[in-house]
Amino acid sequence: MFFYRLTQLPLATAISLNYTWPLFVTLFSILILKEHIHWSLVCTIALGFVGVLLLLRPTLPDDHWIASMIGVASGFFAAIAYINVKQLGNLGESEWHVVFYFTLISTLITGVWLLFTTFSPVTSYGLFLLLSIGVTATLAQLAMTRAYHQGVTLIVTALGYSTVLFSSLLGILLWDEVLSPIAWLGMSLIILGGSISGVLSYKQISANTQKEFGSL
Repeated sequence: MFFYRLTQLPLATAISLNYTWPLFVTLFSILILKEHIHWSLVCTIALGFVGVLLLLRPTLPDDHWIASMIGVASGFFAAIAYINVKQLGNLGESEWHVVFYFTLISTLITGVWLLFTTFSPVTSYGLFLLLSIGVTATLAQLAMTRAYHQGVTLIVTALGYSTVLFSSLLGILLWDEVLSPIAWLGMSLIILGGSISGVLSYKQISANTQKEFGSL
């Protein structure tokens, strides 16, 4: 669903729809994980989403409603995946097991699908890019899985918006992209939301540490 909407929608719109998953994670963490509602964290997630919208400024073509709904569905299913990752962590599964089986199942399903499509020749440069994507994506999956295993769900979710921030900064450094003032405002909101969630995480860790020492 994610790659399909990239081919059907403007890039900013596709990425913005992808980042509906933190909103769904917030909902599922309350309904499924039964976590306590931290309204301050909910506000940081909402703040980050507003920042994404200001940074990307998505537009919705009139004749792309189906692709847009698929984009929202992609965010919905991604949120379910992250909730499952959190639950697997609670069961004691290591991040290596989670990432291995995630990759295995994805490869088998997409491999079957690929049999019904046309293969494109892979050049040496294309192979280099594919290997680079594979290595960095695996590292990212391991980092994300450990974060959900050991961290607070809503804090990890709020920090997930940093992907858009880093992508924008790389666009400036590598391709000399120019951002508008409203885009810089969006980046500031993303940084602010991430900073607040980091402070809240530190306070929660400190509080938990004091409780452990108190119990001793």
